[in-house]
Amino acid sequence: MSEGSAFLKKIERLERGEAPRLVDLFSGCGGITLGMERAGFRSLAGVEIDEHAARTYANNFHTGSVGVAHDITTLDPAHLLGVSSGAVDGLVDAVMGGPPCPSFTRVGRAKLREVMDHPEAFKLDPRTTLYLHAVRFIRDMKPLVVVIENVPDVLNQGGECVGETIAEQIESLGYDVTYSLLNSSNYGVPQFRDRFILVGFHKSLGVSPSLPTATHKAEIPRGYTSSRRVALRLVETLEVSHWSPVQFLGDGAQPAVTVGDAIRDLPPIYEHLHREQRRGAKRLQTPVSLPDQELGSYAHEMRYWPGFETDVVLAHETRELTQRDYRIFARMAAGDEYPAAHGIGMGLWKESGGLVANERMFVPPYDPSKFPNKWAKMDAARPARTLMAHLGKDSYSHIHYDSDQARTLTVREAARLQSFPDGFNFSGTMNPAFRQIGNAVPPLLAHALGEQIATDIGLRKGSDQVSSVAS
Repeated sequence: MSEGSAFLKKIERLERGEAPRLVDLFSGCGGITLGMERAGFRSLAGVEIDEHAARTYANNFHTGSVGVAHDITTLDPAHLLGVSSGAVDGLVDAVMGGPPCPSFTRVGRAKLREVMDHPEAFKLDPRTTLYLHAVRFIRDMKPLVVVIENVPDVLNQGGECVGETIAEQIESLGYDVTYSLLNSSNYGVPQFRDRFILVGFHKSLGVSPSLPTATHKAEIPRGYTSSRRVALRLVETLEVSHWSPVQFLGDGAQPAVTVGDAIRDLPPIYEHLHREQRRGAKRLQTPVSLPDQELGSYAHEMRYWPGFETDVVLAHETRELTQRDYRIFARMAAGDEYPAAHGIGMGLWKESGGLVANERMFVPPYDPSKFPNKWAKMDAARPARTLMAHLGKDSYSHIHYDSDQARTLTVREAARLQSFPDGFNFSGTMNPAFRQIGNAVPPLLAHALGEQIATDIGLRKGSDQVSSVAS
């Protein structure tokens, strides 16, 4: 199919009322897809190398499929779609995805330097150039819409604005492109999370892309604003032609959704406080009935997200820790971090008599001067700090605000904070489930993006019908 006819046929199909068909690259468990499907798009396939995440994606979006993991570096688009190579460019209306970001983040760069013993190891990490495979899929599939997501530091990777480079490469394929940094708390997600978002529309659409207006007011913590300044340093000093600042809703903006709004209605958990630590993987298959009660708007949305409605949840189980940690959690105040936790442990040890032999029964082992953010107790009245993939190893970064429960998050609570609905279930045991959530794009952020794209290209809200795809 000629390049021009491929785009025109897709526009004609949308004008007939068909839903835009998407492929989600580096899909993870499907945060982008979930939000985009709610905005009227339909998933054809996800590309994900992690087996658990690939199964999660298949179970939630393609019921009955196996959920095969794919390595995008060796994957042929025709093989993914099950068609001949000549038919690839006629099937897909939207390509989106977030290439893995460890080499873009400052934390990731430090770890790579340590492992590879090279001061610029992050530039040698093959994950730095995985976005080139996304460009390859865009070139072959010829979508009308492109969405690329990543961490803010993609705008300043060792003095290079990789975000602008990606924009230029996509532009060279015939797209109008724009990008910005969006914080999920400004879009109704109960979590502070900055993300680089790029949107491209093929020129055949005849319209320029835009980014969704921020609908919620949130006081972004100082640490996020300072990190953002570092990420934006090159945007502000170099000539970048694709950057667009986020527009904010004025007086009609809603207050930020808080941790309490997100998880207060979930059943409390106390039994860990009355037993010794139990080792072993948790299978997350125990159903928990949700109480019949008046719900806030966010909790209601999580229970009754279209297509994922439920009154029973899985994965509402907490990680088993030590009685030492539970004692400290109970005494921590909202917003307390590791130095406060360490001080509480020291106080408990002294109360016990201060015997050297039992210090570790009360005092956690990390140097508080070196690990100031390792523990943090959430504040019910504010959005949560960013959920990271490291939740798969420990979840002390998100201690429950309820001192009576004195515990860390459950998988279901983490999913709520990332805006995954209660009927969305995760493959694997607790650790891979936490990792999938921490790696995901918040579905509500993706939904806001999908709604804006639908508006820009003329898709009628709440319908598969198209009023004027290319005017």
